Amino acid sequence: MAKVVRVLAVLLPLLPAALMTPAAAQPAPPSWTGSWETAPSGTAAALPGAAFRNVVHLSVGGTAVRVRLSNRLGTRPLRLDAVTVALRRAAGPAALPGTLRTATFHGAPEVTVPPGADTVSDAVPLPVPSAADLLVTVYTPEDSGPATYHRTALQTSYLAPAGAGRAADEDGTAYTLTTSRWYYVTGVDVRGPAAGSVVAFGDSLTDGNGSTPDTNRRWPDRLAQRLRGHRLGVLNAGVAGNRLLRDGTGPSALARLDADALDRAGVRALVVFEGINDIKGTPQAYDPAAYADAYRVLVARAHARGIPVVGVTLTPYGGYPAWTPAGEEVRLRVNAFIRTGGAFDAVADADAAVRDPADPTRIRPAYDPGDHLHFNDAGMAAVADTVRHALTRPRHSVAVSPHFSEALTTPNTTG
Repeated sequence: MAKVVRVLAVLLPLLPAALMTPAAAQPAPPSWTGSWETAPSGTAAALPGAAFRNVVHLSVGGTAVRVRLSNRLGTRPLRLDAVTVALRRAAGPAALPGTLRTATFHGAPEVTVPPGADTVSDAVPLPVPSAADLLVTVYTPEDSGPATYHRTALQTSYLAPAGAGRAADEDGTAYTLTTSRWYYVTGVDVRGPAAGSVVAFGDSLTDGNGSTPDTNRRWPDRLAQRLRGHRLGVLNAGVAGNRLLRDGTGPSALARLDADALDRAGVRALVVFEGINDIKGTPQAYDPAAYADAYRVLVARAHARGIPVVGVTLTPYGGYPAWTPAGEEVRLRVNAFIRTGGAFDAVADADAAVRDPADPTRIRPAYDPGDHLHFNDAGMAAVADTVRHALTRPRHSVAVSPHFSEALTTPNTTG
């Protein structure tokens, strides 16, 4: 704990002024910042000879990009014979003419990624604006075993079937198949004047379930829109089915914290919205003390990197088939700890923002996509507003550290 105090003690309370001042008044030297992320959540059968054209939506722009690729859940070396990046021309798989670039790895156009590992490309000189759609195309010439992917993309991407490899195609006509998953790619960093990035770390509520596909209306996307004028990227590290206390869909929150959050480029803050799957899942976890202990560990590990943490209260799920009175009691007790336990640097009270005043065990009907657990587009916007408030006005939040502020504007050597 003493180490955390020493780390935070060197930070000055500048966030409210820094974030609320127009970006143009605060030039920053070029550095690497995460602009887009997804977290590995499972594997699928490899498709030898196929090219996957992943569509990803950047939060902040820059003068160059680099891509992060993963074989983290694979069991054999992953051979990639070509990786390209390009700005998307319009809806569909075609690249904007003149923007397609080949990514290299230590100067070579191909790379082999060991099982259980990730890799990052060299810098690719490609100017990209904020809120741009980027095409990240990966060509796999042979069967490299299970393919690491993100299941709940809520984004249509494209596939050129087995053949000669079409990663360098601009027109996209070879990409005749579609997929709702992101294959191999797990991040895009940009080099430029961005002030850093905020990592949204959670489960399906963060991953975007319930929002409209192909519209970028998950709450981290909405948060990125709200923070864009302040040069802050937002990284979505949500995994549908993920759990705080044990493995679920993908490794547990504690197991994946470094790779999916703390090790990303330019991280200035971590937002933790995780735990409801432990309450409603199988087996159920009904000991509030276990949640408190896990949250404290997450916060301590982030603080050791100089990264402050926003805790998000767990939202209602009354009406969902797995709801129980006992689970509701646990949710309320966990939320009491998040609000008043002093573990977090700031608190975003999503529970208060989305619960139905007529029945606080349920989310508002206007925010409910019909399953009584996730959020529709309006609910996602409400959560984004709550998180933004906690980030930009931490002194108005519960259990806030007085030194929270400058961590979003002070350089971080991560990445």
